[in-house]
Amino acid sequence: MPPRRRTDPELGRSALRAWHADPEGTDRATRATAVRYTLEELAARAPGRSVEVRVPPFGVVQCVEGPRHTRGTPPNVVETDGETWLYLVLGSTTWAQALAEGVLRVSGTRADLSALLPLVRQAPR
Repeated sequence: MPPRRRTDPELGRSALRAWHADPEGTDRATRATAVRYTLEELAARAPGRSVEVRVPPFGVVQCVEGPRHTRGTPPNVVETDGETWLYLVLGSTTWAQALAEGVLRVSGTRADLSALLPLVRQAPR
C-alpha cells in the first residue's frame, strides 16, 4: 500500500515549478512544499521501508522494498539538504556529483537511489 500523501500533488508540482524557476529567490515555505511533495513521490514510486531518506528540516520518508527496520537508526539512510535534494530530483545534479561534493550522506547497502533519480527531468507542468 502506498504511503498516504500529506502534500496536495498540485500544490507540490506548483512549488517544484516555482523553485525550479528561481532556486535562490524561492521562499522557505515553497521549498519545503517542493521537498515534501518529491519525498512523497519517491515513496509512491519505490514503496517499501528499507531505506530512510532524510531532508532536514523538511521531511523524511521510508522507501524501497526489502527488510525494514523497526527500532533505532535504520541501516540504510540517505541524507541531504533541501536544495541538493531538489537538484537531484530534477536531474540538475547527479547522484555521483552530490556524493563527490559531500552534500549527500549515504549509509547502507540499499541506500543507492541513483536508479530512481531524477524523478522528473524538468519541472512538472
